Order: sequence, then C-alpha cells, then structure tokens
Amino acid sequence: METPTSQQPLHPAGSAASTATTPAAQPSSPADLGTELRALGLRARAAARALVPVGRADKDRALHAVVRRLRAAAAEGEQGSLLSANAEDVAAARAAGLSEALVDRLVLTPARLEALAGAVLEIAALEDPVGEIIGMRRRPNGLLIGQVRIPLGVIAMIYESRPNVTVDAAALCLKSGNAVILRGGKEAARSNAALGDLVRAAVTEAGLPADAVQILPSLDREATRLLVGMNGLIDLAIPRGGEGLIRFVTEHARVPVIQHYKGVCHLFVDEGADLDLAHRLVENGKLSRPGVCNALECLLVHERLAATLLPRLASLVSTRGLEIRGDEATCKLVPAARPATPDDFGAEFLAPILAVRVVRDLDDALDHIARYGSNHTEAICTPSYDRAQRFLREVDASCVLVNASTRFNDGGELGLGAEIGISTTKLHAYGPMGLESLTTLKWIAHGDGQIR
Repeated sequence: METPTSQQPLHPAGSAASTATTPAAQPSSPADLGTELRALGLRARAAARALVPVGRADKDRALHAVVRRLRAAAAEGEQGSLLSANAEDVAAARAAGLSEALVDRLVLTPARLEALAGAVLEIAALEDPVGEIIGMRRRPNGLLIGQVRIPLGVIAMIYESRPNVTVDAAALCLKSGNAVILRGGKEAARSNAALGDLVRAAVTEAGLPADAVQILPSLDREATRLLVGMNGLIDLAIPRGGEGLIRFVTEHARVPVIQHYKGVCHLFVDEGADLDLAHRLVENGKLSRPGVCNALECLLVHERLAATLLPRLASLVSTRGLEIRGDEATCKLVPAARPATPDDFGAEFLAPILAVRVVRDLDDALDHIARYGSNHTEAICTPSYDRAQRFLREVDASCVLVNASTRFNDGGELGLGAEIGISTTKLHAYGPMGLESLTTLKWIAHGDGQIR
C-alpha cells in the first residue's frame, strides 16, 4: 500500500475548480484527518443531492467539456502541464524499480489521451440510465406499481497505477448522477492531480457542482481506512488495483465494497481447434498488455492437440520474450519452458509469463478452472458448438468467451463506453461495471386513494 507523503494537502491546489476544497496542509493527527475526510464526504453528499434533478443534456455538456480539455492537453504534448506531470510519475516509477509492465499502466501519451477522450465521448453518447421506468404493472387494487432507476449516491473509488481511471470513473459517475471521491495511488499522484483539476474545471464550466468530483491525494492506509468507514456518507467503495489493496479495503470497510481480487484468466484449447486461431488468442491474450487484469495467465491444451500446438507457441519465447512455465508434458514439447511450480497455477503474473498445462479433456479443463480461476475471465477455443455451450453454461466467471481473446472482458469492448471496475462478486454487479451498475432501483406506486 502507499506510504505517507510529506505535508501533502487532502486536495491538490491548482485550478479555481479545485481550490474550494483544498485545506492548507495535511491533518496532523488521525482525529484531524477524520474530520477533514468527513467534511469531504459531506461535500460529496451535498453534490450528489444536487445532481439528482440534473438531466442528460447538462451531464453530457460536462462530459464534452472534459473531452475538449483532454484533447487540448494532448495537443500541448510533453510541454503541457498534464503530460509533464505524467512524465514525472513515470520517471519516479522507473527509479523505484517498477517493472515495465507496471510502468506501462502509468504512461499517458497524446494517443492515450485521445483514446481516453474517445471513451468519454462514448459515455456521453450512451442513454442516461437515471429515471428509466421498469416493469410498471397494475395490481388488483388498482395501484400502478413499478421501479425507477436512481443513482447510488456517493462512490469512493480507490485505485492504483492507471491514471486513466481518474477520468473514466469521473465520467461514469457524472453520467449516472453520482458524486465520486477519487483516491489514486502514490505512483500516479501528479497525473491524478492534473487530471482531477481538468475534470473539475470541466464540471464547473458546465454549471454542475465541482464537489461532484473530488480528488483525495495519496496518503497512508489510515486515510483509506477512514474513507471506507464513512457509513452514511459513502454508498459504495470500489477498490481497483492489486490484491493487497482490495483485501485491505474489504477488511476495513463499513460500506458495501465491489471486490475483484485478481484476474487469473484461462484459455482452454479444445480438441480439433484451429491452430492459427489458438496461436492468435494466446499471443493477444498474453502479450498485447501483460500487466492488465484480463490478460491470459494460464493455457490449458487438450492432450490430443498438445504435440502440434505447443511447439508452435515456442516461437513466442524466442520472438516475443514469453516465459512458459509448464507441466511435465509441456516441458517435453517445449524445451525452453521452465517446470511449473504448484503456485504457478492460480497466479496472476501481470508479466509476459504463461502457465501451461496439458489436460485430458473438457472435464479436466473445467475442474482446473474451478480450482484455480478467480471468477474473472475464461475462454475456450473449440470447433464444437456443444462443448462451447457447455463451457459457457458451466464456467463461473464474470465473462466467458468462445473463440475470442480474454482481453475482451473490458467495459469499452463490451459496449459500456468505459468501466469503473470489474466485479468478480455477484452483488450487486458481476463483470465490467458501466452506467447501469452505478444505479439501483427504487419502487414507485401511483394510486387514487388506495389504503391497506
């Protein structure tokens, strides 16, 4: 987890939009810190209430203002304040010895800012879920009963590494009518502060309450513990990062928590599978971005296909730097493979490392996934409709794919515009969380004088 920073304010000074919530200095005691966090929560609660009557046009206007500011920052390039702040974070991460896969999560470029702007535009283009009426029906007594979709209220977003989460989360919460408190990690502190100022300025420009988006800089574990303990002020906590962070939040929270401990994603290559397709799914799933939660971590190969597929995958060792950790059968077929240890199955490597096991059949693969999977993403490569349907039916994961890369378990790829996180629990969401997952349903009734 993060270590304390020296005399860092709860909110970064900067734009006019951020100064209204910027204390002069970090609280000097746990009691003072608790007081400041409670005040932050009260401001968020007031902003959430102010967002309730706001219509889609006003929310979309704020999102389009975010897009303009992101594109302006991309045009400024490395000389601009945003990418300059990000460059400092990246340099500090490399100096601290973070792996290149983890550093890659931090990097912002003009192209990534444009992609981020595109994700915000997709969110703006989506229907506003707030106010949707569901299931109206007439009761025998004449009451007209139904449900309406409403915001959750105040979201505490606690995350590591990826500064794009600052914008994605803020955009999704704004569109769904929620206030959000964003608490990023120390490795992206400068980037998050700059992005937070950008979003708050856009929100203010659109006439919405600036406190709908508040940035809590990287402090210590005590700040996180207090934040997720603010029952009555925080409606939902969403931790997004390493398993240690998520377990810390879950263990100390007094509010509901969306859990996602790790992404141990499997691909089972079935008997008769197309070898070229299987090769592409492995290469894309494992090597396109090894450090993300939907990256492939374990390959299961049907024993009747192993002798033809695995030697082909050996080329990824020499050409792409892949490290294979295999069972005995795999090591015989791929001399460059390292013998797998029991801990390699069920591991989230977040690196160009792939655990490989040869299995007898689909049943063996299903047993392996049930034992080592993390309810995140599972895929099968098969020519068989029946076995594909059985895989879809029996595998318990937030996203199950047939003949497609595990990398598709992503809010943007699934048509959500972006995601605020991926839930691997089932209450109240399962899988990537978009706009609808940031709302709940309340009952409504229309009567003409009915009494009970």
